[in-house]
Amino acid sequence: MAIGTVNNPTAFNVYSNYSKSSTGLQKSMSRLSSGVKGVEDDGAGVGISERMRSQANSTGQARNNVENAISVLQTADGWMQEISDSLNRMHELAIESNDATKSDTDRTNIQAEFGALMSEITRITESGGAAKFNGKDLLDGDMNTATQVGADSGQTITLQVTDLSGIMAGTTVASSVLSTASTANVTTVSTAGKASIMISNLQTQIDDVGKARASVGGLQSRFEHTRSGLLTYEDNIRSAESKVRDVDMARESSEMSKNQILSQVGNSMLAQANSLSQGVLSLIG
Repeated sequence: MAIGTVNNPTAFNVYSNYSKSSTGLQKSMSRLSSGVKGVEDDGAGVGISERMRSQANSTGQARNNVENAISVLQTADGWMQEISDSLNRMHELAIESNDATKSDTDRTNIQAEFGALMSEITRITESGGAAKFNGKDLLDGDMNTATQVGADSGQTITLQVTDLSGIMAGTTVASSVLSTASTANVTTVSTAGKASIMISNLQTQIDDVGKARASVGGLQSRFEHTRSGLLTYEDNIRSAESKVRDVDMARESSEMSKNQILSQVGNSMLAQANSLSQGVLSLIG
């Protein structure tokens, strides 16, 4: 078979194969070092995986929102527990005051504790009061806002905490306003008559707080179920994205080994192919 002299087709063919092997080796090394496919490897797959990544990352942030909402509800319930404890003690004091054996001095002493507890409840529940989360009031009705709980538009849950700012006046959202006739100006247990009215009022207020806590508990349970669902969804979508985008390390390692061998052999064969035409020089002078 004739061998070209100026143009060496055998050497060119070997060089083409060598170039392919070298390029394949470089791509394999690049994929193995990054662990993911590039857009030149799977353009459609990269587009799909980027959307999946966005969904996964946004779902993670939504899960953080849900965890913050749970913290809000736990904090609100903690304050409600303090209010409930105070109301229970105030109810005891009202019953103690409505005792025919108590003197005015006794009732004055009872009223001192009763008034202090009432003031503490007001301090907790009023706007700008003690019950806060990240600077936001919890128990004055302002905590009533939708919070994003998913990666897509419209996936929200309203984070609502019952307004207890009027608890001592019987004007909480949790119940209808108490009768004005029975509660007008009655905020003390300084007399047996007032204590009798406060016994009834306090029982209603204790029930109001109980309803508010039940609402908080139900909402917290909902958020916790949402968090569990988001964790499962995020795990599944990250797994799916990995299958689309990540490099098969075992297969790519085999490809790299193959290309390394072909590149080395090609380099050697290129030297041999170039030497095929050297014999023609012996024919010249």
